[in-house]
Amino acid sequence: MKRFLALSRSTHGVLDMAMPGFVALLWLGGFPGWQVLGLCLFTGLAGYTAIYALNDLLGVNDDKAKVAVATTRPGYSVEASPMRYPLARNLVSLRGALAWFGFWYALTLVGAWLLNPRLVLVVLAATVLEALYCKLLKVTWWRTLVSGLVKSAGPIAAVFVVRPEPSPGLLLLLLAWLMLWEIGGQNIPADWNDIEEDRRIGARTIPLLFGTRVAGALVVATLASTVFLSLWLPLMSPLALGWPFRLACLGVGGVLLLWPALRLYRTRDGRDAARLFDRASLYPLAQLAVVLGFVLVP
Repeated sequence: MKRFLALSRSTHGVLDMAMPGFVALLWLGGFPGWQVLGLCLFTGLAGYTAIYALNDLLGVNDDKAKVAVATTRPGYSVEASPMRYPLARNLVSLRGALAWFGFWYALTLVGAWLLNPRLVLVVLAATVLEALYCKLLKVTWWRTLVSGLVKSAGPIAAVFVVRPEPSPGLLLLLLAWLMLWEIGGQNIPADWNDIEEDRRIGARTIPLLFGTRVAGALVVATLASTVFLSLWLPLMSPLALGWPFRLACLGVGGVLLLWPALRLYRTRDGRDAARLFDRASLYPLAQLAVVLGFVLVP
């Protein structure tokens, strides 16, 4: 079972699930009914399990070239383990990986339909975008925008669970915030961490094509924008959040995003890229804890 959980990057997936939880509480201003909450948790778990497995299925050939020379990076804990890329390492068979993905994907579609039939379209769109993201590795660095859209799918779906007719403007604001966090805190640092392996396989990523100085500047710019946009998140909520919430968002963003981003820009050290990735992975959980405080203690 550990091998299949590694295929779906279970640690990362569980941390990612905090973001739809944060978004749902923010937009609703409280907890949904227990039946809806349970179905949301189940569907979210199934969705992240399936999509992360799909990533390894579609990128297995490139991953095989990477693991032939790759080693576990110091300071990189969320995604680094001896069982990273289990399919490429032949720790999981192709048939087993396909069955694992198919099982969880089917459950995701069923759960999405029960929550809101529109969510099936979100699941299908995320699947297509994930496939596009994998196939663009050796084509263009613009794939980083696709990664932002994929990571936004879960939180956007959470909005439609609690607000069937959300404000388009606020939805676009949420999408921008999510994409900036993913690009600056996850995608570019992950590509930075894999820069030597990506160079060997001819990948076209931002750190490879533009160098680490430009990549570091982009990280700082996107994450500073993430923290800035977080100040407008109270507009999405019926809760009276105000400046206490904004100050909490500034604190969380400063510690988990801006400080490690500035350190990476100064040092341009791959270990600091790994540390930024890990800290940015905790950002959804920290945001969930913040909004929980305002929900439980009005």
